[in-house]
Amino acid sequence: MSWRVAMTIAGLDSGGGAGIHADIKTFAALGVHGTTALTCVTAQNTYEVRAVQCMPREMVRSQIMAVWDDMGIDAAKTGMLGTKEIIEEVADVVSKLGFPLVVDPVMIAKSGAPLISEDAMDALSRELLPIAKIVTPNRFEAERLTGMKISSLEDAKRAAEKIHRELGSDIVIVKGGHLNVQDAVDVVYIGGTFHELRTPRLNDRATHGTGCSFSAAIAAGLARGREPLEAIKTAKELIYTAIKYGVPKGKGHWPVNPTAWVEIPAERWRVYEVMSQALSLLDRYAELFGPLIPEVQSNLGYAIDPRYAESREDVAAVPGRIVRYMNRARPSGPPTFGASDHVARKILAAVRHDPQKRAAMNIRFDEGFIERAKRAGYKVAIIDRRNEPKEVKEKEGGTMQWIVEESVRQVGGVPDIIVDLGDWGKEPMITVLGKDPEDVIRTIIRIVSS
Repeated sequence: MSWRVAMTIAGLDSGGGAGIHADIKTFAALGVHGTTALTCVTAQNTYEVRAVQCMPREMVRSQIMAVWDDMGIDAAKTGMLGTKEIIEEVADVVSKLGFPLVVDPVMIAKSGAPLISEDAMDALSRELLPIAKIVTPNRFEAERLTGMKISSLEDAKRAAEKIHRELGSDIVIVKGGHLNVQDAVDVVYIGGTFHELRTPRLNDRATHGTGCSFSAAIAAGLARGREPLEAIKTAKELIYTAIKYGVPKGKGHWPVNPTAWVEIPAERWRVYEVMSQALSLLDRYAELFGPLIPEVQSNLGYAIDPRYAESREDVAAVPGRIVRYMNRARPSGPPTFGASDHVARKILAAVRHDPQKRAAMNIRFDEGFIERAKRAGYKVAIIDRRNEPKEVKEKEGGTMQWIVEESVRQVGGVPDIIVDLGDWGKEPMITVLGKDPEDVIRTIIRIVSS
């Protein structure tokens, strides 16, 4: 399919969390070319709006027409429009050009600062909503547009229908982030039918730019020719991911992260490729590694970017482990996410202290290996499991994390090598950590060959 063009007609957030910044990132994540018509500039961060300067109405029109005359506009969204004059100008030009429009009726910033004047609110209802294909108010915006008090799903449904009936928007979504219900439920009114789109409710710290990114995602779907409900469902999934993996920066509400939508799948594929190359390297040194395989076998693991790594499902390893066959090391299969438990838990514990330590491999306990590693200058931690607290032993998966935490305390950071002295019925083990699986393998080769 050829490239499609989406436009954001919105304000600039100097903190990069909302407005055209969030919109352009969302457009890119969903595979459309993003264009802009800047309406207002804000001096803004995650907790306050310090100043606002809006564009002349003619400048807003000129930006829209410049894009339209050159490459066309397949769909657009509005965000902060700022003034009555800008709203009237946008309504006039969009109604003449006829592309589908998603209206995010931005009225108040996350910090509580007003982003639109009172007469502009009236112009929004009177001029812009009647030509909107989709309008996406949150609870408080829907209350302002309808004059209703909204707290429940039934209230949201009545408000959505009222906005459609009285203000003329074709499709209405009353977003559920502020509703008094357990899940985050968006109520969609389309063609006389209600749809409830649910996701689990997340920590609300990373919510700066949610409305912007959500409406931009819908506009991107419409630009690509998706049916409205399909576009809305994809936008709901994207914004859930964007909040879950939000950017932990700022003193107020952290920015959402719409690029996580594409970053995570891309990172998983990159990890798979790097692991595959590392296993090829292991195969070239199979005879060297054969004697290093312990009784419980070895595994080699590599986590995706620590910003996104949460569980063993985010760590690629070898299913069936790396075995010793004819005194040669042999992987039992190709890299697979979720294939490791112990090695994966150690990696996940390590990256919380050092994001560079994303890979690890366990090998047989060998005092000679340990002494050579020390002489070569590697940081080595030696852990005696007899000191492991009873409550840790009884906790599922707690031992591996405890071993790493003890190692960090022992050497003042994540070591290069962790020596686990074992316990009753537990084989002693050496774990080598590194920035990636090839780094781990080459570290082992250097130590063994020294």
